[in-house]
Amino acid sequence: MGAKTLLLKGITALVGVTAILFVAASPKHDVHVEKESWSFQGFFGKFDQAQLHRGFQVYKDVCSACHSMNLLSYRNLQEIGFSEAQVKEIAASVTTMDGPNDEGEMFERPGKPSDRFHAPFPNEQAARAGNNGALPPDLSLIARSRAGKGFGAYEGADYIHGVLTGYKEPPADFKLTEGMNYNEGFAGHQIAMPAPLSEGAVTYEDGTQATVDQMARDVSVFLTWAGEPNYESRIRTGLKAMLFLIAFTLIAYAAKRKIWASIH
Repeated sequence: MGAKTLLLKGITALVGVTAILFVAASPKHDVHVEKESWSFQGFFGKFDQAQLHRGFQVYKDVCSACHSMNLLSYRNLQEIGFSEAQVKEIAASVTTMDGPNDEGEMFERPGKPSDRFHAPFPNEQAARAGNNGALPPDLSLIARSRAGKGFGAYEGADYIHGVLTGYKEPPADFKLTEGMNYNEGFAGHQIAMPAPLSEGAVTYEDGTQATVDQMARDVSVFLTWAGEPNYESRIRTGLKAMLFLIAFTLIAYAAKRKIWASIH
């Protein structure tokens, strides 16, 4: 086999692989995420506590039926403005398994502020069995893990909002697998989770109208906070450090001018 033949076969194989990769990465299968405006963005960004309260309500009333938040404790809710009494009431509204007691048996008790958020399923197998084989992901770090990278990066909140509002009727030429749902915000546009939000799915305590977009925005912000509860304090520390460095630089520059002026 001549060198020219080998070269032609190599080029053909390369073109084929490139075509496969192009199809796999085509916009048809890309995640469609719109960049939204969020109060926590930027150096002076901060979370809106009223929105965090609403987002927790959406998680509690809707998302917690399937999704756990194993890294968050009920007492963490005091960091977003819930009182100690409110936290105790929220924790006590669920029943948790504890023990063993003096007889060596497990027992049920009301939740305590120190408990982790109550998981809807006792184990992964039960979670899959209750969701047609699909495992609902833990939402503790969902916002951080789904944030985009590099040029044109998007917030994890953008991704969550995009998925929750991305349920549409599939295009006529789209082959939807049985049991799956079409979603513009999900990779491959097929997702096992049915649309979790519907107009008026929750009744907000502050009277805000519970549209799908509003609920999606609120829970996206809550899950962003949950993934990094110390976000605001970290930003404030960074600003203080920058101010200190600026002041130190100015003082050092003034001292340098004074020292060198006496030398000359």
